[in-house]
Amino acid sequence: MTSTLTKCKSYKKIKKFDSIPVDTSWSFLDKTQKDTNYITHSYYTYPAKFIPQLASRLILEHSKPNDIVVDPFMGSGTTMVESIVNCRKCTGADINEVAYLATKVKITPLNIDVLQKTYIELQEKIYYCNFIFESYVNTSAIHEKIDYWFKPQSKAILSNILYYINDIVDRDVKDFFLLAFAQILKTASIWLQKSIKPTRDKHKKEVDIIKLFLQQSKKMIEKHKSYCSMLTSEMLSHIQHYVNIVCGDSRNLPLQNDSAKLIVTSPPYVTSYEYADLHQLPAIWLGYLQNLMDFRKKFIGSGFTKKITESHRNLKSENADIIIEKLGHIKKAKEVKCYYADMLESFREMYRILKPQGKACIVIGNTQFKGIDILNAEVFVEQMLNIGFSLYTIIHREIPSKMLPSTRDSSTGRFAKKNGTNKLVYPTEYIIIMEKQ
Repeated sequence: MTSTLTKCKSYKKIKKFDSIPVDTSWSFLDKTQKDTNYITHSYYTYPAKFIPQLASRLILEHSKPNDIVVDPFMGSGTTMVESIVNCRKCTGADINEVAYLATKVKITPLNIDVLQKTYIELQEKIYYCNFIFESYVNTSAIHEKIDYWFKPQSKAILSNILYYINDIVDRDVKDFFLLAFAQILKTASIWLQKSIKPTRDKHKKEVDIIKLFLQQSKKMIEKHKSYCSMLTSEMLSHIQHYVNIVCGDSRNLPLQNDSAKLIVTSPPYVTSYEYADLHQLPAIWLGYLQNLMDFRKKFIGSGFTKKITESHRNLKSENADIIIEKLGHIKKAKEVKCYYADMLESFREMYRILKPQGKACIVIGNTQFKGIDILNAEVFVEQMLNIGFSLYTIIHREIPSKMLPSTRDSSTGRFAKKNGTNKLVYPTEYIIIMEKQ
C-alpha cells in the first residue's frame, strides 16, 4: 500500500509521515546479498547505497526506454547502472572523486580479453617486484595518513601494486584496476574491519594483500562479463551516447532545462562528514585528498564556513526552522541549516532539468539528535512543494540492510554500538515522489 498523500499541492494537508503504513513490497525482503550484488554492483563497498532492485522498480514505473534518468547524488552509480541495463540514458553527478571513479568503472563496458590480458601482466609484475625488491617503488605514497592506517610492509606492497596499475596506458582499463585497489584498502589497513567509524585495530590480523587484490580484480572481471552481456550492441559500441556523468555539484547538473524524465536519488544525510571519513583511504592513495578537513568541506551539509545564500536565509520549510530552533546554538544546528539550504538549492536544480510531469524520487530517512526529531522527509516535501513541485506519492519502506551506522547514543546523538538505551537511526525510510507541474 502506498501513501494516500498524493497529488497534493498544499503542505497544510500533510501530516507527519510516520503514520504512513509500511509498504513491504518496497523492502525487497526476498532478495539475497547475491541478488543485490549482481553484475557490477559489488565492485565497491559504498555507504548508504540503496539496492538496485529499488532503483530499477522506480525507473521501470516512471520512465520509458531512451528517457533520461538522473541521479544528482550518484554515489557509486546504482541508479546509473540500472538505467543503462533498462535501456535508459543516464546523467549523474557526485562531488566525491571516489564515487565518480566507482560509477565510471561500473558503467563503462570494456573488452574482456583486454581486461584478462592486463590482469595477467599485472600479476606477473607485482609478484616479480615483490620477490626481487621486497620494497616499494612508488615513492609518492608519503601522506601521513597512509602511515597512520597502514603498517610499513602493507604500505610497501600496496605501493608496488599502485605503481604498476598507474603504468597501464588505457585510461578506462587503468581505472578498472584502480577501483579494485580502492576496494581492498580497508581490509589491508589497520582500520577496525567491522567498524563504520574510522577506528584503528593495531592487532588486526594481516592479510595477503597481493592475493586479495588479484581475487578482487578477477571477481570484477567476471561481473563485468555479466554486465556487458545485458547491454545492447548499440550500447556496447556507443556507451557515450547513453551516459553523462561528472565529478561535480548536484546544484549544477550538466543538462538543459526540461530535458530529464526522471530523478532517482538518495541524498547524503545531515552527518555528511562521516561520508568523507569513510572514503579517506582510497582518496588518500589515489591522490584526491591532501587534507581531510578540506575534503569534508565539499560535501552537502558541511557545517564549515561557506557563502551565505538566499537559501540559508529562507529554507522554504517551517519544519526546518522549528528543528533548527530546537537544536539551539550547538554546532549541529548550523550543520542542519546548511544541509537544508544545500538541499533546497539541489531541489531547484532538479526542477529546472525535469520535463513537465517528470518525477523526482527522493529516498531519505528521518532520525533523532539528542531527542530532537530530524524530519528530513517532511522538510524535503515542504521545500519541494514551495518551489513548484506537487506531491505524487510517498512510500514508507523498511530498510532490511544498508551500510549505515544502525544506532545513536540517546544522550550525545553520536553513532554508537547497539544497547538498551540506544535508538535505531534509520529503521525505515521514505521514497518521496514529486512531480513537476
